[in-house]
Amino acid sequence: MPLDAFASLALSAIERLLARATERLRPRVSDGEAIDAERFEREQRAAHGLAWLAAYVAAIREMVGYAERLRGEGRFGETEALMTRIGLGEYLAQIFGGIAMNQGEIVRLADFGLAAAEIEAARSKPVEELIADGTAPDVRARLAALIAKAPDGTIGDAGLEDTFEAIRREMRRFADAEVAPRAQAWHRANAYIPIEVISRLAELGVFGVAIPEAYGGMGLGKVAMCVVSEELSRGYIGVGSLGTRSEIAAELILVGGTEAQKRRFLPGIASGEILPTAVFTEPGAGSDLASLRTRATPDGDAYVVNGAKTWITHPVRADLMTLLVRTNPDEPGYRGLSMLLAEKPRGDDADPFPAPGMSGSEIEVLGYRGMKEYEIAFDGFRVPAESLLGGVEGHGFKQLMATFESARIQTAARAVGVAQSAFELGLRYAKERAQFGKPIIAFPRVADKLAMMAVEIHIARQLTYFAARAKDEGRRCDLEAGMAKLLAARVAWAVADNALQIHGGNGFALEYSISRVLCDARILNIFEGAAEIQAQVIARRLLEAQD
Repeated sequence: MPLDAFASLALSAIERLLARATERLRPRVSDGEAIDAERFEREQRAAHGLAWLAAYVAAIREMVGYAERLRGEGRFGETEALMTRIGLGEYLAQIFGGIAMNQGEIVRLADFGLAAAEIEAARSKPVEELIADGTAPDVRARLAALIAKAPDGTIGDAGLEDTFEAIRREMRRFADAEVAPRAQAWHRANAYIPIEVISRLAELGVFGVAIPEAYGGMGLGKVAMCVVSEELSRGYIGVGSLGTRSEIAAELILVGGTEAQKRRFLPGIASGEILPTAVFTEPGAGSDLASLRTRATPDGDAYVVNGAKTWITHPVRADLMTLLVRTNPDEPGYRGLSMLLAEKPRGDDADPFPAPGMSGSEIEVLGYRGMKEYEIAFDGFRVPAESLLGGVEGHGFKQLMATFESARIQTAARAVGVAQSAFELGLRYAKERAQFGKPIIAFPRVADKLAMMAVEIHIARQLTYFAARAKDEGRRCDLEAGMAKLLAARVAWAVADNALQIHGGNGFALEYSISRVLCDARILNIFEGAAEIQAQVIARRLLEAQD
């Protein structure tokens, strides 16, 4: 029986297991009709664990789909088969042995209220055989041997069509020539990514990849944007994230803007003439946007904005702020929020915010540099009333929520790129560094690390592409996007940590790029929804959904 057919039997078993885990947990978090907030919070660990279990099931489903698809196209070679075998074996083993939500929190099937007999029934013969096969030392050793001989880049076939692979090659050439060699210097100097690099990104069409052609973009969709973000982030996360700034703003305008607003802003965003920044988060509020306090008060033909924002990325050189404000203080929670398309002049380090009613101070950060983070204060900052997104107050939170799928797919793609960068640094060092008379890649613990790093990057990549394809096809994909972001962020941190370990003491030296990549990887588990918030959202969707 082919591997993918055998794996399909195992997939059916764990899909049933997930359904039973959901059924067992649901009464513990609901009042019989709906999710009860107090009960849900009390069961937070199990609920978040359910999100991780669902992400693992989704990952296995995508591995099976990947194997079936590539086998049908004659592209399922030895490397692809080995990564699939190891991925299936490891993830199945972790489902039954314990899934790491992070380094210190392990969720087990018993936490969902599953009985030992139910767990044993799900551990079918196909499951057992896939675990035994995928966790065998000789299987990892063979993959490690192939990795050692592979050229730099993606290990195995990513499963994309030729158009997307052509985009990958172009972005990789640019990143290798103009980004990666300079990234460490930018990071250590806490310097802005040079304007000439931004201009080259604009020439390559990076800012308009997913913007429709009718508004000056390329109209290539989210899979293309994932490939672009992945390869640029592999060079340097700051460069990869510059495209994301434009993606978030463009998505907001596309889903919530008037036709006049689309015509006014989207062509400039697509060309790189307009650099946007997202201005949502507030001190003390974090992910709790319902408590947002920045006020926009009507005053003639303008809104007057007063309040404070924090963790604003690349605001100094931005031309356009997507600014989330409270336009109706009498409306509680989310209902009083609106989004403004607030234009501003570009600043520099000497004069960051040359606009009346606007000031700010830099937040110094460990990584994710090149754009700079700021706290911003608004004191009488005026925005034309025509800049209200969609022209109707009170829709800001709804408009923002409509972009979350794309934002999380984007973050997952950036995480894959950062993980790929860490993997390549670790692999290169392992082949070059000799100890006890041989390169350290010859030692099983080092080879095992590299093999599992490649496998998990592959898994995160496939889950991210699946979510992007669903988005491009117009299907709801908030669960898939959330799972991709949740898993890819953990993978990026694990891969970076292991790559630094391969470097040994040198990895702790600032001159080595892996020290930067480790810092860059850490933020991925926090922004665009911290892992805990992401798991919370996924769990609620799973537990609310009833047939």
